[in-house]
Amino acid sequence: MLIGDFIIWMYCCVDHHLKKAIGDHKLRSRGFPPALSDSEVITMELVGEFLGIDTDKGTWQYFKNHWRHFFPMIGSRSNYAKQTSHLWRVKQIIQAQVIDDLGSADEALHIIDGFPMPVCHFRRAQRSRVFREVPQATYGYCASKNETYYGFEGHIVMTKGGVITGYTVTKPNIEREASFECVGNIEGLLLGDKGYIGGHYSEELEIENIQLSTPRQKNMTDDETPGFRRYLNNTRRRVETVIGQLVERFSISKIRARDTWHLTNRVVRKVLSHTLAMVLLRERGLGVMALDNILASAPESSQP
Repeated sequence: MLIGDFIIWMYCCVDHHLKKAIGDHKLRSRGFPPALSDSEVITMELVGEFLGIDTDKGTWQYFKNHWRHFFPMIGSRSNYAKQTSHLWRVKQIIQAQVIDDLGSADEALHIIDGFPMPVCHFRRAQRSRVFREVPQATYGYCASKNETYYGFEGHIVMTKGGVITGYTVTKPNIEREASFECVGNIEGLLLGDKGYIGGHYSEELEIENIQLSTPRQKNMTDDETPGFRRYLNNTRRRVETVIGQLVERFSISKIRARDTWHLTNRVVRKVLSHTLAMVLLRERGLGVMALDNILASAPESSQP
């Protein structure tokens, strides 16, 4: 798909869900309507996220320089940034609508995992004043990099096909407690890593009709056959692919915000951009591994 066709497809999808979300209600009770429609603004930021443009300034510059004929009413950067941040709740509603239309929450198998979202590295933590008033920001440990950091931890729940059905941002290293914020709309089998073993967590999930399955430790009995256990372990690793996409393409682990409001907006739009990309892949009969092949070629103008 050419980048222009992708922008048009994204706009049509966003506009459809936005109209469905607000119905006959008005998002603004007073004042003049913005020059750019809300559908246009959300489209710009979702496309920007998919192209790897990680800042409001970068997205605004990209569309102003290359796609002014699609968005002729582009105004100042500050107005664009304000409008995008005020629409964070609308994007959450659109995300829920897309999940409902896909029927992803009703699937019988889901996968859960977390990833670090550092505000800064350990050596700078004492000097950093960012998010000091937020109790969720604290010290955590990243096993893949073998380092301590100061910041948050992101958590996602996804289907076997890569559609994110739940997500949250919490203090680091509380996998079991944080997962309750992600699994409220699912039932069935939930695959997690060893971080979700312990206490009465699995019993509490069973009350919500969720069966937790984790890799077996040496002191644990395994009721599954070796073949089915290999299938579960291989399926669970698919979440690593989606997290890798969120971290590398969508830069979800980078905290380019100084308050929870703007951080929430950043996370919401990255997840929504990924989810709508999954919708496009599903329409074309492709899987999550084809995410990097949606566009016909990497556009030369994809960077600001």
